[in-house]
Amino acid sequence: MINDFLNLSYNSLKHRKLRTLLTIIGIVIGISAIVSLLALSQGLENSINEQFEQIGPNRIFIFPKGQEFSFSGEEGLTNKDIDAIEKLSELEWVNPWLVASEEVKFGNEKGFAQNIIALPAKDTEKRLTDFGISLEKGRFFSNNEKGSIMIGHRIAHNFFDREVLVNSKLKIKDKDFRVISIISEIGNQEDDSTIYMVLEDARDLFQKPNEVNFIEVKIKNGFDINSIADKLQRKLEKSRDDDLFTIQTPEQILEDINSVLGILQIVLGSIAAISLLVGAIGITNSMFTSTLERTKDIGIMKSLGAKNSHILLIFLLESAIIGLIGGVLGVIVGSLIALGVGQAAAAGGFGLLKIIISYKIILLGLGFAVFVSVISGITPAYKASKLKPVEALKHA
Repeated sequence: MINDFLNLSYNSLKHRKLRTLLTIIGIVIGISAIVSLLALSQGLENSINEQFEQIGPNRIFIFPKGQEFSFSGEEGLTNKDIDAIEKLSELEWVNPWLVASEEVKFGNEKGFAQNIIALPAKDTEKRLTDFGISLEKGRFFSNNEKGSIMIGHRIAHNFFDREVLVNSKLKIKDKDFRVISIISEIGNQEDDSTIYMVLEDARDLFQKPNEVNFIEVKIKNGFDINSIADKLQRKLEKSRDDDLFTIQTPEQILEDINSVLGILQIVLGSIAAISLLVGAIGITNSMFTSTLERTKDIGIMKSLGAKNSHILLIFLLESAIIGLIGGVLGVIVGSLIALGVGQAAAAGGFGLLKIIISYKIILLGLGFAVFVSVISGITPAYKASKLKPVEALKHA
């Protein structure tokens, strides 16, 4: 019997092709929006979590006030802050970072480097390998290094027309720097376009002898990170005589980022829900129109013994078929959109956006499409099932 009902529902939809197509398009738009947004946001969230897992739980970051987790804001921390922090015996090392952007020349060619990152020469290998950075060729800075740089994979291989080799010279702000190493490919354009230089060289080059963008500290094993963070807070407040700085652990930074992502997901999800609502209204209108057009058919079926539940099921199956087709197409379109955005982001240097289209997202998209479609079809289906045979035949 169920096969007969399915055939009736399918043939009815086939009979009104244009209206069915337009109704399905409404569902496709809503589901594709939901699937693409879920894939993008979940991929971004997972990528960020992976990045912070690499950093490890024993780091604390100190930022200028208002520049939390930007890693590239206006300078607001000084040598005095570094000196105060280094007095804490619980710290394995203190790492001040200076970040800049500048034109880079290689022979007659030139390009603009967005990420020139400076850090102390001492123990550079230990500091950078903790972030998952390895070398394709060359070596890390020695403790007394000067006039040398380490370049990202893209700077070496794709930034200029010619390949930059170890021992090549790059000119930054009219000063020559010798390339001592090429960093292994990381996988996103921003990181692979980074140039690392020694902090003292960067301070001279950019005329910032007393400034850094942020300070990173690594805590020795066996100490509680929150207790050390509180101790750093008190130490800096006393040293600076102000609180124009922010101290954050990786967990706190991650919470802040996920909070922002959560708000973004709600906003974008609401937009997608509105799109799906429009599709649901389309299903309701289509099914009401179908009820009016098939009043005679309903009367004939009832006069031949069809029950109210049979009529209800036929119309609900029509709604479910619309939802299933729209859901499948919506998942496909949404996945393609998400993958396209991911490719465009990677090409533009935003390598953090790694698209994840999990089976949960696919099932959610399909299930939501069918659910919304069936719910939208309940009222017209119920109305159709309640038609009396005599009245239906008279109306016809």
